[in-house]
Amino acid sequence: MADNLTNQVRSIAQVTTAVARGDLTRKIDVDARGEILELKTTINTMVDQLSSFAAEVTRVAREVGSEGRLGGQAEVEGVSGTWKRLTENVNELAGNLTRQVRAIAEVTSAVTSGDLTRSITVDASGEVAELKDNINSMVKSLRDTTKANEDQDWLKSNLARMSGLMQGHRDLATVAELVMNELAPLVSAQFGAFFLAEETSTGTELQLISAYGFPAGDSATRFRMGESLVGQAARTRRTIAMDQIPRDYVTVSSGLGETVPTSLILLPIVVEEQVLGVIELASLSSFTPVHRAFLDQLMETIGVNVNTIVANARTDELLVESQRLTAELQTRSEELQNQQEELRRSNAELEEKAALLASQNQDIETKNLEIEQARQELEDRAQQLSLASKYKSEFLANMSHELRTPLNSLLILAQLLAQNPTRNLTAKQVEYASVIHSAGSDLLQLINDILDLSKVEAGKMDISPERVSLRQLHDYVEATFRPMTTDKSLEFRITTAPGVPDSLITDDSRLRQVLRNLLSNAVKFTETGSVELRIEPAPKAQLPSSVRPHGPAIAFRVIDTGIGIGEQQLEVIFGAFQQADGTTSRKYGGTGLGLSISREIAYLLGGAITAQSAPGQGSTFTLFLPVARPDFTEQPADTAPFTAHSEAEERGAGQELPAVVQPPSQQRRLLVVEGRPRGLLSLVAESVLTDLANRDVGNSHGAVEIVSAAGAQEAAATLAADPCHCIVLDLDMPDRAAFGLLDAIDGDAALRGVPVLAYNNWRMDPAQEQSLQSRADSQPLELLSSLDELRERIALHLTAEQPGDVLPLVRSEKESGEPAGRGEEDGTLAGRTVLVVDDDTRNLFALTSILEIHGMRVLHAEDGRKGIDTLVAHPEIDIVLMDVMMPEMDGYAATSAIRAMPQYKDLPIIAVTAKAMPGDQEKSLASGSSDYVTKPVETDHLLRLIQRWISA
Repeated sequence: MADNLTNQVRSIAQVTTAVARGDLTRKIDVDARGEILELKTTINTMVDQLSSFAAEVTRVAREVGSEGRLGGQAEVEGVSGTWKRLTENVNELAGNLTRQVRAIAEVTSAVTSGDLTRSITVDASGEVAELKDNINSMVKSLRDTTKANEDQDWLKSNLARMSGLMQGHRDLATVAELVMNELAPLVSAQFGAFFLAEETSTGTELQLISAYGFPAGDSATRFRMGESLVGQAARTRRTIAMDQIPRDYVTVSSGLGETVPTSLILLPIVVEEQVLGVIELASLSSFTPVHRAFLDQLMETIGVNVNTIVANARTDELLVESQRLTAELQTRSEELQNQQEELRRSNAELEEKAALLASQNQDIETKNLEIEQARQELEDRAQQLSLASKYKSEFLANMSHELRTPLNSLLILAQLLAQNPTRNLTAKQVEYASVIHSAGSDLLQLINDILDLSKVEAGKMDISPERVSLRQLHDYVEATFRPMTTDKSLEFRITTAPGVPDSLITDDSRLRQVLRNLLSNAVKFTETGSVELRIEPAPKAQLPSSVRPHGPAIAFRVIDTGIGIGEQQLEVIFGAFQQADGTTSRKYGGTGLGLSISREIAYLLGGAITAQSAPGQGSTFTLFLPVARPDFTEQPADTAPFTAHSEAEERGAGQELPAVVQPPSQQRRLLVVEGRPRGLLSLVAESVLTDLANRDVGNSHGAVEIVSAAGAQEAAATLAADPCHCIVLDLDMPDRAAFGLLDAIDGDAALRGVPVLAYNNWRMDPAQEQSLQSRADSQPLELLSSLDELRERIALHLTAEQPGDVLPLVRSEKESGEPAGRGEEDGTLAGRTVLVVDDDTRNLFALTSILEIHGMRVLHAEDGRKGIDTLVAHPEIDIVLMDVMMPEMDGYAATSAIRAMPQYKDLPIIAVTAKAMPGDQEKSLASGSSDYVTKPVETDHLLRLIQRWISA
């Protein structure tokens, strides 16, 4: 038993030792029973399981490790516990290794076949994880490289394709359409526009010439540089890209609907810093970087092609021009050849004629010498004529002075006597004085006519174009000649034909002078019948040749039924000092200067005068005047140039008078009361308003309303309805209506303070005069007998600060201490001191007489030097009347010397001279005179000037 046990234990020990040493082939083969048998069975089972486990694990390890076969699993039956867990771990190890290796193999196989989209996604750790990451990085790098290569291939191939498509085309519109049709789909754009830069008169502009998917509507197709994003991209020469475009920006539409793009790009086409155009693209998706790079490079290609096409077009134009010039050159060459042949033939003829010309040259030289001698004689005669004209001008100036100086005192004293201010002359004596004054005035008119003729001949007559109202001209002629024709019992008509304009541009004063001459002649030479002024459009066929270049014209036809003129005398009458009857026994007087001066004035105005007449059948004199001569420009009334006998002089032309009053702020209302509606006084008031408007005097106090009333009853109704600021009253109304209206105004406390300007053109008896003067004690009444005086007073009342600010022109006998009348003392002149500097005692006496009647203190001086001494000795002197031509020191030098004294820089100095030639006024004003009047002096005008300057 002991041996048996020993054998059993030793067999068990040997097997377990072999198992411990890794030998799983041994088993316990001794016989045993009982518990030893169980132990034997257990150990043998364990050996079998270990052998099976080892075989499976060895097999799996050999397949994976040695043979490289993956996916094998150890399969051991009947194991549990640790052996089971060990089997599972071995299988898990083999499975993990299989998955990792297979994943790596799949990715590498995909990369090998060109699929770079795969990556190893199996879980791994350790070195396998590093291998996984390295392989994935390698695949990504290969994928990026391949993508970049593909993008470059796409970019280059499409650049080449687009460049090839544009090759060979010479039309920009065709190239633009081709580019848009190919480019928009290529970069996944659903909208595109091609704008081409064009040079215009206002600068470079971008014009749409081709589009892709362009939306319908009012989208702009032309942009200036900097206008909208299209113009901005062109101005900055930079690409503009936008994402998230507003929904109302642009739409992409198709047959099924429409949508809004999300991305916008504008690319300028620039070649050598020159912008050739702009391409605009819009897409439903964002533009990729490769698209952006492609577009940037494509712009250069498109720019080169566009520039080439433009250059080719210019080259073609130059080629056509060159071909045309070549053809012309060839044609001219042929013509020159023909001309050379002709010249050769001509040369032979010229050589033949040369000998003849040589002989003729001697004759021509002889004649030239004779012509030169004749020319020298003509120049000598021209100089003699110029010298004679100068002597004549100086003679006329001196004669004007010598004639006007005695005439000045004659007219002043005759007017003073005719006015009979002291009431000590009989009616016959007053009539004598009136005749003397009338004769002197006629003599003055003769002097004026001679001076006008001298100005015309010397080319120094000034023309002042202005807008002349034919309505006012009509009323002027009516007022001037109606009394003359009435006195001779002649019918007088003024007719205006249809189609005559309302006004024309000409010299108003010269036009009136011509019409006065023509109508005065018509009245003078007509004993019975009628005188008519007909104003009508002049047919072009009737216009003289000198008038036609000046455009449409008006004909002023003066038609009379007088004595008529013979045909042989029609031209003679337009000569100076010429009349149809020039004998000593002629029936009609006159100097014969009127028509001569009128014709020259008409010529200066761009017109002409024609005459048609027959003895015993009357005459028709026609003045043709252009409506608006092209070289005439309308001048404001206050800038008209000075003329010796213009209205400017009559109003006291000179430096601008100081403003006596400030313009009022309220609207003015002037009531004109006369015998008929819109009579002469209404026209005078309207002309004053026009003059004020032209001089911008009336604009500051608002509009001026002129209301005309025909008769006292209508005037009373007008005053009751609406008050006025000033009343112009015609005293000549029948039935003493004017005096009744004055009584009504004086009886109304509300109207008693309204200034009344009472005008009459007839001489009132002393009782009426005294009655009117007594009214001036209770109401502001001014008696006026001159239209010029009326115009002046209306202007003063319209421009006064307040309606009652203007002092009355006439004071009552109670205030002045003098008899009432036209020579009544003016309140603004009474007590003032005036210095009269004149070397002619007659003028001193005349001026002193008229000034002293108006209450002025008069100091005398016989020349300029004594005048300065008197001025220094009498600082109370308010104004100086300075003659020009005096011994020792003339008026120019005396005035300049006075102005050099600081204390007399503002002293009013009025130049009183008989010189009336061109330039005399300018010379007087340049020497320092404040104003200028010519002899014979019109006393009313001189008194108004003195009053204005003293009141300043």
